[in-house]
Formats: sequence, C-alpha cells, structure tokens
Amino acid sequence: MRTQTLFKVAVLTGLLALSGCASKVTEPDKYSGFLKNYSDLKETKSASGQTVLRWVDPSYNESKYDNIVYNPVTYYPVPKPTTQVGQQVLDQLLSYTNTQLKSAISKRKPLVTTPGPRSLIFRGAITGVATSKEGLQFYEVVPVALLVAGTQMATGHRTMDTNLYFEGELIDAATNKPVIKVVRKGEGKDLNNESTPMAFETLKKVVDDMATDATMFDVNKKPQ
Repeated sequence: MRTQTLFKVAVLTGLLALSGCASKVTEPDKYSGFLKNYSDLKETKSASGQTVLRWVDPSYNESKYDNIVYNPVTYYPVPKPTTQVGQQVLDQLLSYTNTQLKSAISKRKPLVTTPGPRSLIFRGAITGVATSKEGLQFYEVVPVALLVAGTQMATGHRTMDTNLYFEGELIDAATNKPVIKVVRKGEGKDLNNESTPMAFETLKKVVDDMATDATMFDVNKKPQ
C-alpha cells in the first residue's frame, strides 16, 4: 500500500513539474510562417511584464520615421469555428484586437494609408497551429490554443488553459525590410472543461496587454 501511495505521489509530482515547465513564449514548432524569419528573435520582457520574443534592427531609430501604415490584423491561418470557439467569438476577438492595436500604434506615430520614404508599415496576425506533446493535449488550436495540462488530468479536473498567439512586424517602407519583429503567447482565463464554450472575455486581457506594450515599447531596452 505504501509503495502504491509513493508511486501515486511521484506521478503527481512529475505531472506538476511538467505543467509548470510550460513555456511562456511561443515555441519554434508553433511558429506559423507569417513572418519570413524567426532565427534572430530573442526572449525579453515587455512593458506589461510579459515574456515575449522580439528582434529590433540594431540601426533602428524611431526618429527616422514620420508615420505608420496600419494593415489590419488578420488570422493566419484562417480559422475554422468550432463548438467551443465559435465564429462570433473569433470575429469579436479580431475586431477588438484591431481596435486596440490601431489606437495604441497611433499614439506612437500618425497613421497614414499610403507609405512614403519615411514610413513604417505594420502587419500582424493572430496565429496558432495544432500540435500535441507528451503531457499536454491541444484541442482545436487554430488559432486559439486550448489545452488540458497534466496536473489537471491527474487531479480529475478538466479545466482548460487558453492561449492566444500573435506575430507582428514593422517594416521600413523605403527598404521593404523588417526593423522590429515580435512573437508572443498570451495566457487567457481558464475554461471549466472541454465542453465550455469560450467567450470573448476569456482572452480580452491578452489583447489589452498587447496594446499596452505597443504604446509603451522602449527600443532602448535590450533583451534580457
């Protein structure tokens, strides 16, 4: 009996450790291909305290640019609604993301529709890929990741974690080359179980944090 008890404790401890090691940033196997190159990304902290992957051109100087062309955020790839992540939620999430990010970016530079020689071009996407790993099982993760962690399965609770993946970049209109790239993974509110429909509010704070970081981004703060 004691041996069985110790075995159960060991298994539970292992599962707790496994779920605690879940990455706070987007792992390479979840890169969507929206950006052309991911090899130069470095892990750093955003202004809101989130761990993100970012690259900034060493020669980037914000004062060289007068305005920004805002391309609306899209889904990449195009998602298929499910019983848990419905079309209405996907539409609301995308609309809110564009409203918040467009407002945040306009606080940095005036927005224009036609690029000039001193313009930056913004492009971004909510991304996600389906995958499964030992200890983690993903469900319908395009583009919103819903997963059950090992600890939750071990304790009999089917609470589901939610994650939102985002990739974006600023491009120099004169050279057509990126000057800033960001890849981030945001953790939303838990769902009660795998049958609970996801609401827009589940991921609202993730979007709010992205908008805050777009407003407060400091190019002089180097990756840690």
